Amino acid sequence: MNTNKILIFNPRSATAKHRIPNSILQVGAAIHGLHDYVFVDGNLEDDPLQTISSYFETGEYKYFCSTVMPGPQLKQAIPFTKQIKEKFPHTITIWGGYFASNQYKVSLDSGYVDYIVNGPGDQTFPKLINALEKQQYDQLILIRNLIFKNEKGTIVQTTKEALLDQDTLPRLPYEHLNSFYPLDNYLAKTFMGKKTLAYHSSMGCPFTCSFCAVVPIYNARWKGRSAASIYKDVVFFKNSYGIDAIEFHDNNFFTSKKRVLEFANLIKNDNIKWWGEGRIDTINKYSDEELRLMQQAGCTMIFLGAETGNDEVLKQMNKGGTQTGKMIEEFVLRMKNVGIIPELSFVLGLPGKTAAKVYEQILWDINFIKKIKKINPNAEIIIYLYSPVPTEGSELYQQIIDVGFSFPQTLEEWIAPSWENFDLRKNPLTPWLTPKMIDTIKNFETVLNGYYPTASDFRIKGYKKKLLKLVSGYRFKYGFYQFPYEIKALHKIWKYRQPEIEGFYSE
Repeated sequence: MNTNKILIFNPRSATAKHRIPNSILQVGAAIHGLHDYVFVDGNLEDDPLQTISSYFETGEYKYFCSTVMPGPQLKQAIPFTKQIKEKFPHTITIWGGYFASNQYKVSLDSGYVDYIVNGPGDQTFPKLINALEKQQYDQLILIRNLIFKNEKGTIVQTTKEALLDQDTLPRLPYEHLNSFYPLDNYLAKTFMGKKTLAYHSSMGCPFTCSFCAVVPIYNARWKGRSAASIYKDVVFFKNSYGIDAIEFHDNNFFTSKKRVLEFANLIKNDNIKWWGEGRIDTINKYSDEELRLMQQAGCTMIFLGAETGNDEVLKQMNKGGTQTGKMIEEFVLRMKNVGIIPELSFVLGLPGKTAAKVYEQILWDINFIKKIKKINPNAEIIIYLYSPVPTEGSELYQQIIDVGFSFPQTLEEWIAPSWENFDLRKNPLTPWLTPKMIDTIKNFETVLNGYYPTASDFRIKGYKKKLLKLVSGYRFKYGFYQFPYEIKALHKIWKYRQPEIEGFYSE
C-alpha cells in the first residue's frame, strides 16, 4: 500500500468561492506524474475537515499541504491543520501562501506547521517532498524558497529563487481537478458574463509599496506568461466550457504593455469580457489608441491602487514619484473617454504625527474621492482601512512599530473575529485610529455605496438603484455621513455585495 500520498487543501474564502483554485493547481502541477495526490476545496465541501480526515484514515496519506492566505482562509487552515496533526501525528504539514510567508515565525512556532514554501513552489515543493521521502534532512538548506526549523529548533530561511520563465512551467492539471470538482462549478455569473473564469497569468510585482503583503515575498520581481500561452488556455475554456468572461487575478496584469496589447489583439474577436489589476502610473503610459484597443478586446474594468490623492502620503507608501494626485484625476478622465471602468482602491487611516493629522488626512481623502466621482461617475471606489504588513526596513513599518502595534503571537489569535477583519483591511487593530475616525470612514463608505452602488452587483439596478440614490443624495452632496441607517437597511434588504469582501459572484 502506498503510504506517502499528498493531500492539497484550498481553505474556504468568501471572495473566492467560485474561482478555480490556481494556487493549489500550481502545487499539483509541480508533482503531477511524480506523486499521488488529491485536491480538497473547502469552498465546495459541506464538511471539508471530514473529507480530509477520511483520506488520512486510510493510512495512505502522509502530507497535508495547504495554501494559506490572510483573512477568511485562516478560519479553516489553522484549526484543520492543528486537528489533522493531533489526530495523525506522523503527518507532515506544509503551508504556502502570503500569510504563511509573511507570518512564518508564528506559523512554525505553533508546533503543527512543519514547513513553509516561501513564494513560488514550482521547484521547491517537489524537491522538499523528495528530500523528506529520502530522509535527506541535511539537504533542506539547499532547497530555495523554504522556511523550516532545524534540529536545534532554529528557524531557517533558505535563499530566494529567481522567478522562473512562466511558459516553461507544466500546464495546470485542470483535468485532475475536474475529477474531484467539475470545472463548471467554478464558472459563475458575474457582472461581466454568465461564465466567468478566474485566471493567473503572472507571478509577483515589480514595485515595492510599503503597505503591500506581496513585497516581502517577491522583492520587486515579476514574470508573466506570454500572450499566446494565455490565449491558448482561454480558447480551451471557451471551447470546452463556454466561458464569456475572465478575471485576471495577477498582482499586476498590466506590467508588460507589449504582452497586454498582444493578448488584446488575440482575444478581440472572441466576445469575452475581462478584468485585471494594474497600476495607474503604468497604464497611464498606454496611449488612448492602445486603451481603446483593450476596450474593444473586452477589457471592461481595471482594478487600480489609487491609495490617496495626497502626494506626501503616496511617498510615505513608497508609491510617490511616478504616481500623483493630479495623475489620478487625469487618468480617470482618460478611462471615461475610452470606456473602461477604473476600479480605484483607497487606503485610509495611515499613521500620522498626531491624531488630528490622521483625521485631517481621512477627511482630505474623502473629499478627493468625491472629486474623482465628479470627474468620472462610473469610477468604482473601494475603501480599505490601512492594515500593517511586515515590510521590515520600510519607513512606514517602523512608524507602526514605534506607536506600539504588534501582530498576534499565536496562530489561534489570528482567527479571532477582530483579526479576520484586520486581514480584510476593514477593521484594523491599529492604535492611532480612534472609533470616531473608523466611524467616519465606514459611514462615508455606506453613503458612497448608496449614491453610487457598485456596477459589479448587477442585482442593484432599476428602482433599487434610483431609491438608493434618492435616500443618500442629500448626505453625499452635503457631507452628512453620520448614522446612515436608512441606507444600511436597504443594503441589508437587497443583500448588497461589496466586491472587496464577497467578490463579483452572484449566488
